[in-house]
Amino acid sequence: MQGVPAQFVDAFDAAQFRQPAHRPGVELYRAHIVRHAFEPHTHEAYGLGAIESGVERFRYRGSDHLAPPDSLVLMNPDVLHTGRAETEGGWRYRMVYVDPDAAAQITGEAGWWFDDAVRHDPIRARRISARLDSLWHARDPLEFDSQLYALLLEFRDHARVPHRVRDEPAARFAPVIDYLRAHLADRLTLDELAAVAGLSPFHFLRRFRAQHHVTPQQMLMALRLHEAKRLLAAGVAPARIAADTGLTDQAHLTRAFPRRYGVTPARYQKQIRGG
Repeated sequence: MQGVPAQFVDAFDAAQFRQPAHRPGVELYRAHIVRHAFEPHTHEAYGLGAIESGVERFRYRGSDHLAPPDSLVLMNPDVLHTGRAETEGGWRYRMVYVDPDAAAQITGEAGWWFDDAVRHDPIRARRISARLDSLWHARDPLEFDSQLYALLLEFRDHARVPHRVRDEPAARFAPVIDYLRAHLADRLTLDELAAVAGLSPFHFLRRFRAQHHVTPQQMLMALRLHEAKRLLAAGVAPARIAADTGLTDQAHLTRAFPRRYGVTPARYQKQIRGG
């Protein structure tokens, strides 16, 4: 990334990057900066993130800004800025950098613009930090894309947005639900599901969420757990159920099932089968 050294001089400073192989134009970044002072630099991308602790001082569009804990950082593409710690212990933050073309593809809205470089929004900032952490650890492509779309929605209220898009008819997504049910054990991608609906990937994601109020990944998990419930009632072993429904392992089933149904898989199976 422009403006960020490959290695910091001071041992207190640390930064990490991640670029998802399947989603060009998106870069994740997390850092704790204590002594390093970023010289004027720019990104050919939106720089969106949250300050977790400490205070950053930076110059942006001719003015100095302070970003305290629980504030949002909202940078437009191609705008020069600096960055340094305002507090002795430095500042800790997470960011996502999204190219304008990628942002338009994901949100369906070209031309987002942020008037304020910093917004103090504690509740949203903590939620965004948690989403950025989840995104960092997401390895499944469909989960990553669903989390990425949800993350950008968090910033939408602070952006000037040109227009909204229309909802799609519900019938368009019926084949997608059928496809999910038929491929519970498969590693699905957003592109694959969008092709079933005959839409571009993120247009599909936006419209699916508008129609069903969940992402395709959340729908897939609900269908997987519903099938797991049916198989438990039929007496199938939990380890076999996890494999057949696309869950990571039996421990995944044990964690996920109570969040939907209020009991563990073993207890449910025992209750239903009269054990």
